[in-house]
Parts: sequence; structure tokens; C-alpha cells
Amino acid sequence: MRITSWNVNSIKARLEHVLDYCKTDKADVLLLQEVKTTNENFPRQSFEDIGWQVSTHGQKTYNGVAILSKRPIKVTQVGLPDDDNDQQARYIEAEIEGIRIANIYLPNGNPCPGPKYDYKLAWMDKLFSRAKYLFNREIPVLLAGDFNVIPHPIDCYDPPSWQDDALYREEIRLKFYAICNIGYLDALRQIHPNGAYYTFWDYQKGAWPKDNGIRIDHLLLSPEAACRLSDCNVDRNPRGLEKASDHTPIWCDLTI
Repeated sequence: MRITSWNVNSIKARLEHVLDYCKTDKADVLLLQEVKTTNENFPRQSFEDIGWQVSTHGQKTYNGVAILSKRPIKVTQVGLPDDDNDQQARYIEAEIEGIRIANIYLPNGNPCPGPKYDYKLAWMDKLFSRAKYLFNREIPVLLAGDFNVIPHPIDCYDPPSWQDDALYREEIRLKFYAICNIGYLDALRQIHPNGAYYTFWDYQKGAWPKDNGIRIDHLLLSPEAACRLSDCNVDRNPRGLEKASDHTPIWCDLTI
């Protein structure tokens, strides 16, 4: 089963790209972030018409996550637990073919310091708690999505220029490492331990043609899921399309 994560930066702006991706049979499960629409206005019918199931946690104008699947979706959590006061739609979790999949759109955190940065730190602490809970259940778990974290220098075209950014600050990276150190495996680095594999290129300063990218979209596997991993990679093609998202899909293949 191929599970793909893609921050589409508005499902309405990228609908044809996403539909084409589904029609070309490139994924069995497609996790979307930053859909920027409510549940009611998500173009559900467009995907159901081509045989896909849809579950969403939407928000008007901002944020929003969705799970598209060729296989039955059993939603297990909408929003992080004990976070009823959070109005930002950033987390949805479901079970598909025995694999618990968390679709994550972690806050950006800029500018820092400031309230957006504080919110990111607090959100990561809540995600750590959920990740630990899922890990301790000893089931196959995939934590996937746009983490807005550059884990290592190899994941950035110019690390010094990002030193004070909320995506690369040491405090943020340590919180990301803490989640990994629960026992989650970085799927991409398991298959490709070396080399630059970027998932985001800014719209400005010619970042895409210059390949000035960063890796901020991740697939983290519990041991029960990691033993099913057969392949993982980044699909750069959608970033080169006209009116593309600034992110591109990252995928992994898990045996079921």
C-alpha cells in the first residue's frame, strides 16, 4: 500500500493536480495538508466520483487536513486529544488496512520569538504525547505530513541562512528528535540515508529552478510499521507543474 503525503496549499487551487495524481494510480492513500477549506466545502464528490473515500478536518481559509483513500477509512481522532480549545485544524488520524495513520500539519512558528512560536512549541509537546500513546499500543503507526521542521543540515540547501528560522531552530529540532527517539523511524532516511531530498521550494527568489529546497514533510514509522517498509521517496514532478503547490509529495510503500 502506497501512502503519500502532500501539502497542497489550497485544495481549490490545486484540485486538478490532486485529481490527476489520484487518477494516475500513484497512491492508495493520500494525506493532504493545508487544504484551506471547511468540511462542507471540500470537493468530496470529485474524489468519490473516481472511487476514493474522503475524511476531512477543515477550517475556513487556513490550515485543514484531509485523508483520501481507495480503501475504507476508520477515523480514530480529529484534532489532538485534550485540545478542544484549539480552533486550528491540523490533525486527523485514521486506521486503514490495520495501519494507524496520523495526518499532521504542524505550525510554522514564525516569526520567533512570539506567540506563533510559542504555539508551535506547545503543539509539538501535545503531538509528542499522542505519538508516545500510539507507540505504546504496539500497533503499526505512521506519523505523516508537513512537520515544518528541517531535521538536519543535509535537509536544507543553505543551513546557515535558516539558523534563526522557526523551522530550523535548535529548540524545534530537539522536539522533533524527541518524537523520533520514542522509537519512530524516518522512512526516507531508512531508504536513502544520504543525499538531498527536498519537499518544499519557496515561490520566491527562484527557489525551484535553483533547487534551493528544504525537507520539512516527513513519514515516521513505529517499529510495527517500519518492518513493513519496502520503499520511500519524494515525487518532485508535481512541483514543476503550472500553478503548483510549494510542496511536493513524499511517499512510502508498506506491505499489508
